[in-house]
Amino acid sequence: FTDLEGSTALWEHNRRTMPTALARHDAILDEVVEAHHGVVVKHRGEGDSFFIVFPRASEAVAAALAIQRALQAEPWQTAQPLRARLGLHTGEAELRDNDYFGAAVNRCARIRGIGHGGQVLLSEVTAALARDALPAGADLVDLGEHRLKDLARPEHIFQVIAPDLPSDFPPVVPLDMHPHNLPIQTTP
Repeated sequence: FTDLEGSTALWEHNRRTMPTALARHDAILDEVVEAHHGVVVKHRGEGDSFFIVFPRASEAVAAALAIQRALQAEPWQTAQPLRARLGLHTGEAELRDNDYFGAAVNRCARIRGIGHGGQVLLSEVTAALARDALPAGADLVDLGEHRLKDLARPEHIFQVIAPDLPSDFPPVVPLDMHPHNLPIQTTP
């Protein structure tokens, strides 16, 4: 899953240039996804997000890095550059009417949701599958285990880094970062 960071503010402050910028963003993602053997399931499933599937976790990671590089290199005509946060997860899902449903889809969306613009986050299973086939110069940073909104089982999160991309981000903000007095959910 992808999502543009701060897109509401971008639309508010760039009313004239944002339609063109978003069209360019969409074209970049379409080009990169096709080059890496992926399929866009939904353009703007939620606002300005993309839902993309790949046959292999390693291709998803390579595409995520290519997306970040392309977005970073683009000379945006907006007050701030467009920065996407990406979440990757590998799992089983139900295919119905050319759309995917199920726990794996929800987990991927939650992983994306705790990221920051320019960041690529992976679930533990995706990291394990892609680890031995990372693109040249790329590496994984262990961000630890986190509880994610509405999910009973915590997720071990990894960040993909590459020398030509930003890698210093604020900590992810999962569910367990918000203080509360509720007991921790037990696993089934």
